Amino acid sequence: SVFLCVAVPRTRILATGGASHNKKILQVLSDVFNAPVYTIDTANSACLGSAYRAIHGLVAETNVPLADVVKLAPEPRLAVTPTAGAEELYRPLLKRYAELEQKVIYNPTSSC
Repeated sequence: SVFLCVAVPRTRILATGGASHNKKILQVLSDVFNAPVYTIDTANSACLGSAYRAIHGLVAETNVPLADVVKLAPEPRLAVTPTAGAEELYRPLLKRYAELEQKVIYNPTSSC
């Protein structure tokens, strides 16, 4: 599984599970989203991430940031960084994808 935090600039992608061992998949993620990809070397890391999100949801009323919830988590390891120039290729495609996604969300019966 992949936990994506790509909505804001200067972010990173945290990849877990079986696909996180495949550098080519990680490189594609890094290039498409123009963000470094990190992995965690721990058993059941996808479950661990879900558990942290659940804890964060439980304490949401107290305005505790997710960073405080996960500060005891294993330190992620940098796996790959974006390929130079890839952003120029993928940025317009991501914009188009977002536009199509909005059409589907707000008018699910229309065709793309």
